[in-house]
Amino acid sequence: MYTSLRDCIIDLAKKNDLININIPVDANLEMAEIHRRIHEAGGPAIHFTNIINNQFEAASNIYGTRERAEYLFRDSIPLLKKLGEIRSDPIKAVKSPFRNIGTLLNARYALPWKKFLTRLKYSSKISDLPFVKSWPKDGGPFVLLPQVLSLPPGTQNLMKSNLGMYRIQLAGNDYIPDKEIGLHYQLHRGIGVHHTQYLESEDDFKVSIFIGGPPAHALAAIFPLPEQLSEISFAGLLNNARFQYSIRNGFIISEQADFVITGTVDKQIKKPEGPFGDHLGYYSLQHDFPVLKIENVYHRQDPIWHFTVVGRPPQEDSFLGHIIHEVVKDLVPKEFPGLKSLHAVDAAGVHPLLLAVGKERYMPFREKRPEEILTMANRILGSGQTSLAKYLIIAAENHDELLDVFDIPTYFQYVFSRIHFDRDLHFITKTTVDTLDYSGDGWNAGSKLILACCSDPIRALTSILNDSFSMDGHLTKPNFIDKGLLCISAPGFESYEMESSKIKNWVHSMADNDLSGIALIVLCDDSEFSSASWNNFLWVTFTRSNPSHDVYGFGSRIEYKHWACQGPLIIDARIKPHHAPLLETDPKVSEKVDHYFRKGGPLYGLNKKSKPTY
Repeated sequence: MYTSLRDCIIDLAKKNDLININIPVDANLEMAEIHRRIHEAGGPAIHFTNIINNQFEAASNIYGTRERAEYLFRDSIPLLKKLGEIRSDPIKAVKSPFRNIGTLLNARYALPWKKFLTRLKYSSKISDLPFVKSWPKDGGPFVLLPQVLSLPPGTQNLMKSNLGMYRIQLAGNDYIPDKEIGLHYQLHRGIGVHHTQYLESEDDFKVSIFIGGPPAHALAAIFPLPEQLSEISFAGLLNNARFQYSIRNGFIISEQADFVITGTVDKQIKKPEGPFGDHLGYYSLQHDFPVLKIENVYHRQDPIWHFTVVGRPPQEDSFLGHIIHEVVKDLVPKEFPGLKSLHAVDAAGVHPLLLAVGKERYMPFREKRPEEILTMANRILGSGQTSLAKYLIIAAENHDELLDVFDIPTYFQYVFSRIHFDRDLHFITKTTVDTLDYSGDGWNAGSKLILACCSDPIRALTSILNDSFSMDGHLTKPNFIDKGLLCISAPGFESYEMESSKIKNWVHSMADNDLSGIALIVLCDDSEFSSASWNNFLWVTFTRSNPSHDVYGFGSRIEYKHWACQGPLIIDARIKPHHAPLLETDPKVSEKVDHYFRKGGPLYGLNKKSKPTY
């Protein structure tokens, strides 16, 4: 249990897993660049004590390694797993009351605790806060680890609240300085439900934003909870301590936060928010989102501004995702009957690619074919956050072979040696995809592809091209990422009409070639980069393609509205003209930060840091 963010910082320092950066650093791009370098090296949590032209301290990379994230939540994970067991099978608690008594007693932390003496006695302005900007084309400074609390109209009962993590733009664009900030949330989120309710009410839509506080509170804000469970209750359970709050001017104040911003959402007016360098590795573009009219900014006596940096995965938020998986992995079969395991692939941006393993029990006496796993696939694509998936690969478990969705190379070899391209591909077109995914044909608009695998091996995958394999002039540099999985460089993408014709002509020219050992061909801008690592391959292939527009195949045909091909499958994963820009650092800032990490510099050696013992 941590009583505050500073309590957490002190603990990590004792474990030799925190670096104090005392040199003057700029919140505009420089802090983010330092964070990225230390995170990429698997380095320590970071405590910035000297921000240029700012009175506050800041901390980042708190969750930056798997070991550190597991340490911070070392007391929470076993408890939550036990609570999950009781929720899924309450009879166990009755049969073994003494075994579960500790878990049940800890449930007392689920009730929030109203305080009448406040720790947040100090007031500031928005412009007093550290304006951390991560990427050069960002629309302004953002808060990326906030806990945003809203309530339905007519109540201050925290058990009915929504606590979510939605990015906050503090300045820039058309926001009136110190008067307005931007809230990025979609209407299917919990706060969006409240927004809809306030549109039908005359009440003011009051919102509180908490920054800092115990790490458990940030995790509670992003955890995929059932609708009937309050995030406030969950925050208490995670932290083994009741959520403490007070009420000031009608606003909920977290007594454990470092900063609290209060304000009223304008129910009608929206203003442009963004661009923003996002977790897919591209900018999410500028769009209209709700505006918060500022009421006040509070902070405690010794506050620490908690921030992170997102970008092409894996980043710090990847390890928060790891904690979530550790808690929910045993509950997956109960949430999705028949499903054994599910992996939202972080290297591919999470939502673009899901890998799954399920049981195939419908017709065991017939020829093996996807039946029950297709039912599971539809259930996955119709449920909560997993509904945002763009590619879903699901395989039937093989009792003779352990199939691990987290061993991605082995999983891909298993699937692509067995999949029937004439039967096992199922498209969903003209549907919704993740707001941050610009690979589709409009904002929030795109398609999905289910690849369902249930058969014995039907092809022997190879990483050798036969002499007759033709590049057709415009295609170059074939490189295998693994057996049967080939990347090929292609010229810059111009238009779907033109590129579709070129690909189909190339496929036609290859009709007499033996391609039986190749299952997947990825056309990309740089095949050497795409095949250099699995992270590169996954990121390029699944963030830069829209299944309905970018999937082709040798011997393709449509049979009664079902698209099929002989194989190999082709995915055109080149950058398209409508895609969002790539994230790139500012050269001048990078050069300045280079000096910090060179021999004799204040940050020299951090990339060689030995890991602490937990």
